[in-house]
Amino acid sequence: MAQFSRLEVAQAMKETGMIPLFFNNDIELSKKVLKACYDGGARLMEFTARGDFAHEVFGELTKYAVAELPGMIMGVGSVTDAGQASLYMSLGANFVVTPVLREDIAIACNRKKVLWSPGCGTLTEITRAEELGCEIVKLFPGDIYGPQFVKGIKGPQPWTSIMPTGGVAPTEENLKGWFDAGVTCVGMGSKLISKEIIANKDYVKLEQDVKNALAIVKSVR
Repeated sequence: MAQFSRLEVAQAMKETGMIPLFFNNDIELSKKVLKACYDGGARLMEFTARGDFAHEVFGELTKYAVAELPGMIMGVGSVTDAGQASLYMSLGANFVVTPVLREDIAIACNRKKVLWSPGCGTLTEITRAEELGCEIVKLFPGDIYGPQFVKGIKGPQPWTSIMPTGGVAPTEENLKGWFDAGVTCVGMGSKLISKEIIANKDYVKLEQDVKNALAIVKSVR
């Protein structure tokens, strides 16, 4: 069951401006990554559940966050149906992110007042997501659409909150482009939690990289 309401999660997304995305099937390694992100100032983590037995890793991570990382909001990504969404909500997911817009996921999450963020790629999809109660729309894949697409959406729909994922980099140039276009927050995966960091288990670097990224977000807003 979620610890945080969907409004609390949406507010945290808006305030921090950045959500790290990560998946690994090694529980202890995942805990260290989560701790480094937390120590770097991140207060949300999207666990991109793309592997076998991913729910087992997520369950342990959520327990760890509750016990050791006060205020850390654990969510799940890459969810493709309502059954999967329900499973992760039962394991403590505070938000659910999907690569596509599916009404069955919206219904399952809304029933439990859990924030859900569907991947949308057209104004029609975005509008439908908002009609279904979506607070923050995921723009995916972000690098395909780019900041100009966000500007185009915000013209007729200035109320729309957008979170691009995919192609977001922890650089001033990249983040300034997105936030100048009007995004609410960004999701950042391998360009923040890189293969090199994982291979080298360089959690000190990851903590500093997260701090730097959050500082850039704050400066370009």
